[in-house]
Amino acid sequence: MSTPHRSPRLGYALAATAATLWALNGSLARFLLDDHVPPARLAQLRSVFAFAGFAVAVALVRPALLRVSRRDLPRLAFFGIVGLTGVNAFYFAAIARLDIGVALTVQYLGPLLLLLWLKIVHHRVLPADLWGAAALSALGCLLVVGAYDPGSLDAVGLVWALAAAVTFACYLLSGEQAGQRYAPATTLVWGFGFSALFWCITQPLWTFPVGRISSPRDVAFAVYIVIGGTMIPFACIVTAVRHLPASRVAVVATLEPVLGALIAWPLLGQALSPIQIAGGLLVIGAVIWVQTGRQGLEAELAPGYERAHDPQAPLR
Repeated sequence: MSTPHRSPRLGYALAATAATLWALNGSLARFLLDDHVPPARLAQLRSVFAFAGFAVAVALVRPALLRVSRRDLPRLAFFGIVGLTGVNAFYFAAIARLDIGVALTVQYLGPLLLLLWLKIVHHRVLPADLWGAAALSALGCLLVVGAYDPGSLDAVGLVWALAAAVTFACYLLSGEQAGQRYAPATTLVWGFGFSALFWCITQPLWTFPVGRISSPRDVAFAVYIVIGGTMIPFACIVTAVRHLPASRVAVVATLEPVLGALIAWPLLGQALSPIQIAGGLLVIGAVIWVQTGRQGLEAELAPGYERAHDPQAPLR
């Protein structure tokens, strides 16, 4: 299969769009969690309805995109069950016990974990500027959310947030690999399909606590979580990793904690302190840094680079 045409500028724009939509999603999800919707059920809601929406749309518009090779089913299952299911479930479980900012900061250790995985396991040669940008964005996130002075943290919540970081890294890497073989629509249908199947087996649909999403406000939040907080941003990210390496998409996605804090400022009256503003500028600087590292990016996107530096890379 030939390598898809890449547009780095489009990849950066899509990753930033996803971060923006996810930033709002966390605050709205917290309202539903406060109304006693279990985190696992909220994750199930995202997966089942996202799968239904993507599957119907693809079946009506381009049904040929539903076909995949049997040998790729394990990779797609990993993407759906570990990546999509894991990052959604663990993130919601974390924000149910921690402030959203603290949970997001821990989750966004994922980019650094991804870089370490690519370096140690896949033996990829990664540009020095990418390591610097990832570290700078992590520091900026820490300052923005005030994780340097978090007060009394819930230990179980921290465990869930760390699990979200690991599964976030798995999601980005497996999404990048699947995206080199299939269109974004194909990857999303099969990924969310496996995720929905997992939830339907572990939590049958007829046991879903529908009564806990009964008010018009909660219904509106649930609709956003499915469409604006799931379908659109996940489509953006899966498309972005067709145009950029997953490592760079991960750094751009660290805009989410910063944007989440900015959204909370007018929405919840949570004003930003000077040190938080400084942290936001660090994250923005990291995103600009990773976008301007043209020499390293061109090397990573060069034909044969991934196969030369990643023995487990898929055949094109």
